[in-house]
Amino acid sequence: MKERNASRRPQMSFLKMDMTQMEFADASFQVVLDKGTLDAVLTDEEEKTLQQVDRMLAEVGRVLQVGGRYLCISLAQAHVLKKAVGHFSREGWMVRVHQVASSQDQVLEAEPRFSLPVFAFIMTKFRPGPGSALQIFELCAQEQGKPVRLESAERLAEAVRERQQYAWLCGQLYRKAGLGSVSLDLCDGDTGEPRYTLHVVDSPAVKPSRDNHFAIFIIPQGRETEWLFGMEEGRKQLAASAGFRRLITVALHRGQQYEVPFLSVGGDIGVRTVQHQACSPLSGNYVVEDVQGDDKRYFRRLIFLSNRNVVQSEARLLKDVSHRAQKKRKKDRKKQRPADTPEDLPAAPGQSIDKSYLCCEHHKAMIAGLALLRSPELLLETPLALLVVGLGGGSLPLFVHDHFPKSCIDAVEIDPSMLEVATQWFGFSQSDRMKVHIADGLDYITSLAGREVRPHYSVIMFDVDSKDPTLGMSCPPPAFVDQPFLQKVKSILTPEGVFILNLVCRDLGLKDSVLTGLKAVFPLLYVRRIEGEVNEILFCQLHPEQKLSTPELLEMAQALEQTLRKPGRGWDDTYILSEMLKTVKIV
Repeated sequence: MKERNASRRPQMSFLKMDMTQMEFADASFQVVLDKGTLDAVLTDEEEKTLQQVDRMLAEVGRVLQVGGRYLCISLAQAHVLKKAVGHFSREGWMVRVHQVASSQDQVLEAEPRFSLPVFAFIMTKFRPGPGSALQIFELCAQEQGKPVRLESAERLAEAVRERQQYAWLCGQLYRKAGLGSVSLDLCDGDTGEPRYTLHVVDSPAVKPSRDNHFAIFIIPQGRETEWLFGMEEGRKQLAASAGFRRLITVALHRGQQYEVPFLSVGGDIGVRTVQHQACSPLSGNYVVEDVQGDDKRYFRRLIFLSNRNVVQSEARLLKDVSHRAQKKRKKDRKKQRPADTPEDLPAAPGQSIDKSYLCCEHHKAMIAGLALLRSPELLLETPLALLVVGLGGGSLPLFVHDHFPKSCIDAVEIDPSMLEVATQWFGFSQSDRMKVHIADGLDYITSLAGREVRPHYSVIMFDVDSKDPTLGMSCPPPAFVDQPFLQKVKSILTPEGVFILNLVCRDLGLKDSVLTGLKAVFPLLYVRRIEGEVNEILFCQLHPEQKLSTPELLEMAQALEQTLRKPGRGWDDTYILSEMLKTVKIV
């Protein structure tokens, strides 16, 4: 090195020295540059290695002047970052981490050689102060961007890890092989709030051509939960029909302004109006929003933001109300507005709900299960006691109440906020035939089963979700299908009654266990899978001899539907009860 630089850099010295015992005087330098030495030395977290690194970093601090900087080039592996940040922050130094921008040549490479990002640690030495030193942590993720102040070393490490994961993902996206399922959120740079959710879908079977390598599809607002957009299999079908090798679907988040025109289904990004948002102590943050469907009709939805891709409750708005909103939008079509502005308001709160329409397919199947009761054609004239656990927007008990005039319904809801939402926004109301009990469904049924004189219900329905996202079963919570609890359910069901359960379980082993437990208590068990969804509706009865063949089931469903379709009764012509039971199977 001396020979190579003798003429070009005569002022530069090349010295051989132990980095843990340097021979320079204190405060000799303004900058110490480390090009990968820390990474090379800190290969593990054994005590001997850590002690050697401590001596090295202590020497760096000794030879630097106050205000001087230690500039370390590193891959920022977790243990390296933890050690460097921890050491210098304890000494009261300012800690800043820069992500080093890739060269233009590397960006243009079809197959990047190296996908891990490189970072520069810049540690600035401050004069020691009395007491505890102020700790400063910053991250600069862009070459010309402003550094972002972070509150702790842990948050800095998390931010670096996010950049590493993002760089790894970008590297994978460069590769031509199929990626499987890939998704990510793009967030607002100022607020950190997510603006877009991207799902990358590769279709290797599509024959490549000059024009079909890549496309972006904007999901119309409010339709993110549909099977075609919200489920991996649906997105694969969309990608295959689009005919592109790689398709990225983009979901637009609530509360954001989108002023750039997009191409999407129908030529726009859809209409979504947030009518109400609040936080429940039990259910967390939620929104009530109105969205426009394919047929230009409006639908009101309840969404828990902890699971924003699942519609908790849904109801159709009356046509005349949404028609007035359509006319207003036509009048304002030339005015460019954000997507979620109050001017798009399509309807008033509760009185605008079409109570004759069931939006959810699993609710339609649950209602069709009433055909399992004896003499379904007489149900409108027969006293019918129902217990519904899980209120949500109230559309299920409300439908039964309005279509079965002799029914008496007890609805159980653990979250009082949901009763307020159902009443204010979904047209729900209590009456002498429908009462809501604010209680835990487990406790309520246990209390009924423990009475000396138990009530008996002809129909018991469970449509209650789990608040624990780590479980393989999101509906119902596992405690609702424990055998001791199912025995209590059995004790308050009439001998000829039917117990109807909405099951959402992705864990096949767990689902088999649930079905086995149900079969042990309810020997007659029918299953109806909801097409395009994870939901399965279980119809449970006590006596196997009541088993009906598929033709008999369809005949009873047709008899019930004919009764419900009588003149003067509101009925959705698209709702055919027998269609709901065609695919029912006996377990």
